[in-house]
Amino acid sequence: MSELRALHYEHEGVGLIGQLAVPDGPGPHPGLLVMHNAHGLGEQVRERALRLADAGYVALATDMYGDGRLFATPQETGAPFAALQDAPERLRGRVLAAYEALRALPQVDVSRIGAVGFCFGGQCVLELARSGADVKAVVSFHGLLKTRLPARPGEVKAKVLVLTGARDPFVPAEDVQALQTEMTAAGANWQLTVYGEGFHAFSDTDADEAPVPGLRYDPQIDKLSWAQATAFIEALVYPPTRGQRRKRAPT
Repeated sequence: MSELRALHYEHEGVGLIGQLAVPDGPGPHPGLLVMHNAHGLGEQVRERALRLADAGYVALATDMYGDGRLFATPQETGAPFAALQDAPERLRGRVLAAYEALRALPQVDVSRIGAVGFCFGGQCVLELARSGADVKAVVSFHGLLKTRLPARPGEVKAKVLVLTGARDPFVPAEDVQALQTEMTAAGANWQLTVYGEGFHAFSDTDADEAPVPGLRYDPQIDKLSWAQATAFIEALVYPPTRGQRRKRAPT
């Protein structure tokens, strides 16, 4: 069973503290960024990072705010979240700082890197893809889809999977259509699944306790979306090599 340990890195003078899980064995292993929601580095991404490490990935649960902070309420979250939304270059740069921190680890095969993200983290992994970073695949779970820095033609190297909910008030249908138009114009290889009964944060077990309308955990969609995402990542980031028996991501 994998364990988490702190990984310190930096962006623009801000000290960032991610949580790293490394699989057993000598490596090098494929690497994945696991990017948190608007509240910060909480239990969801920590638990997913451990699952992915047990499946054979070096998994880094990233820190977008600094000092590994986790905010308990929407009021606490508002200012730091808005500060990054209002500075799109900084937001993208901070995502890339996590990517470079993962690439620098000796246990990581830099030719096999991907990313998954939840809510705000789903936006972050799309920014990673839009940046042109050399990643195999990104998966956005109920992520924000708007951007001020749209993908440019020919620059998106990652294959993109977007998992969203038709009843998500933070991701209206026009945003979904705009993303499709953007990715197609950029020549990206993209896939999209819209869960008809999916609300925002459908994979977050704490969503029902949040005092924010439009959030709802759905255990069925959580399971379905995780299975789809891990199959996508496995096919692109962790393809089998000759004579290798690949671990499978636990459900």
